[in-house]
Amino acid sequence: MGQSILEIFTLITGVVYVILEIRQKNAMWVLGIITSLASMLVFYSQGLYASFGLNAYYLITAFIGLWQWRKDKGTIEDASKIHLNRLSWKVAAISAIVFAAGTIGLAAGMDYMSRLGFKENPMSLLDASVAVLSAVATWWLVKSYLQQWWLWIAANTLSLILCAAQGMWWMALLYILYVVAAIIGLKHWTKHGEYVHSS
Repeated sequence: MGQSILEIFTLITGVVYVILEIRQKNAMWVLGIITSLASMLVFYSQGLYASFGLNAYYLITAFIGLWQWRKDKGTIEDASKIHLNRLSWKVAAISAIVFAAGTIGLAAGMDYMSRLGFKENPMSLLDASVAVLSAVATWWLVKSYLQQWWLWIAANTLSLILCAAQGMWWMALLYILYVVAAIIGLKHWTKHGEYVHSS
């Protein structure tokens, strides 16, 4: 399958994924597995190893998210509501530390890999920051924190810059749609959300 075909496939499945995410449908996690596999192939071929690894992480969190959302959905009476958990200061602080340390460590690791003969990552710091921010955002999504949408707006904007700089135009289009969808998702979850736990 050619690079452009994979990018177009990822664009289509990615858009459907975000629509399901906004509606908080469990099928999103199943589709996420397929989208992640396609994205892994695209990013690996471009030498964007952090984004490749991030999509491997998405595969794992898809199973956790499916279980967590089924569990939380059963705790609210109105099935039309979006189930939310409260984001604590402790989780926010730990997430900030993980983001900073993870970005620096991952960028350094990718630069070291290029010296070992792996394809050089042309934008290691940006690639690392996108990967770590998206990893944190995905965990917040699994936990149904409303604030995860703010992280996705930032991560998808950075991803858009990364893909455009590499001439990956179909993927860049996907991230434009992701930014718009994250804004819509934030509004939808704010309007229809119901808190089920304080964590």
